[in-house]
Amino acid sequence: MMPRIAFQGERGAFSEEAAQKLFPYAIEAVPCHSFEGLFSAVDEGRADFALAPLENSLAGHVTRSYDLLYENRLWIRAEIVRPIHHCLIGYPGAKLNEIRSVESHPVALAQCEKFFAKSPGIKRVIAEDTAGSVRKIMEGRDPGAAAVAGEHAARVYGGDILLRNIEDYPENFTRFVLLGSESQHYVDADKHSIVLKLRHQPGSLYRALEPFARNGINLANILCRPLKRSPWHYLFFLDFLTASPESTEAAIQQLRTMAEEVRLLGSYRSATLAAKAA
Repeated sequence: MMPRIAFQGERGAFSEEAAQKLFPYAIEAVPCHSFEGLFSAVDEGRADFALAPLENSLAGHVTRSYDLLYENRLWIRAEIVRPIHHCLIGYPGAKLNEIRSVESHPVALAQCEKFFAKSPGIKRVIAEDTAGSVRKIMEGRDPGAAAVAGEHAARVYGGDILLRNIEDYPENFTRFVLLGSESQHYVDADKHSIVLKLRHQPGSLYRALEPFARNGINLANILCRPLKRSPWHYLFFLDFLTASPESTEAAIQQLRTMAEEVRLLGSYRSATLAAKAA
């Protein structure tokens, strides 16, 4: 039976392509209109797993994903990092010099500033997601309208790729995590994600970082998010890399003595390690 993988956006989204790369065999795609729908899909029985974007190398953290990761009791089971290459996609038969408007998600449009600078006559149109913008231009059948999305979206909806790789910087990557209702233990897990709620007192963050240095652990990421319903209090999301279960356990135990809350979000193979094992 094919695993049901939920993702935010419509068919053809970068998230769907990432899900297909993560699973070696066929999947049943479960598109979700919102991030709230994505994070509730597993608990509601609509999907076996959810694939959520956590950060983009250019745009930064996807803060809504982090907030919902804390609010929902889902476990990180795996991660995958995918290159993001934007294409200009038009209705079949459309010509580049006849394009009058281009629509897409605002982040995608902002990552293609150099293209728009060379084409000042093209109007930008904001859309909810990249793949959905391709679907809309295919339904509209307007040869003067185009969309910015990935090549996968062009294949799904049958659009013509007028230009490839129109993003400003080729070093454009998004990190996705696979979420499930149960944790899974990997003997070779080298990456761990936790969330901390610290006491609101001087030096609390400084002391919380000490166990990582003391146990020789490399911090890969740290994000501060406001704690809902507690103004001026914050959560700290941390990713760290270590191949030693003993050092991981020691650091977490030391953190528990100084923090109000320490929650493990998942222990899994980093994208680098997973790629080597594939």
